Amino acid sequence: MNNPKALTCDYKGLATMLATRCSISAYNPVNQNSVQPAKFNALWDTGAMATMISTNVVNLLGLKPIGKARVFHANGESMVYTYLINILLQNEIEFHSLLVTEGQLSDTDVLIGMDIISEGDFAVTSSDGDTKMSFQVPSTHEIDFVQEIIRKANS
Repeated sequence: MNNPKALTCDYKGLATMLATRCSISAYNPVNQNSVQPAKFNALWDTGAMATMISTNVVNLLGLKPIGKARVFHANGESMVYTYLINILLQNEIEFHSLLVTEGQLSDTDVLIGMDIISEGDFAVTSSDGDTKMSFQVPSTHEIDFVQEIIRKANS
């Protein structure tokens, strides 16, 4: 098993969005270190099947599309360009050769979707009126709040 890596973000109050920073670079199969990443704002979206980047990311990094995909969203569906990228999250959590789509995003440049979230363990808690989001890869254990309550009740 790979050594797990994790990130945790604390938000004052009850968060309505889970926002972090990330770094993105174009995927280069020949030399990963030849492409300098740029930093962007990201929103974690469990309702998104796949990660999406804004046109701003595409333009800043000079990304070249590798194909097209049909995406479904609140306004219906669209055909959009696809790209291969590397994404670096906090604490050296990396995903290489990630297929993403381009989309119109408001107030952020990246939507982190279930293609990334489902690779590990993801939890959101709201203790004492503040929100905490934590993510680790790879998954190391099952999180089951019902079983935790049952265990505590039986001990």
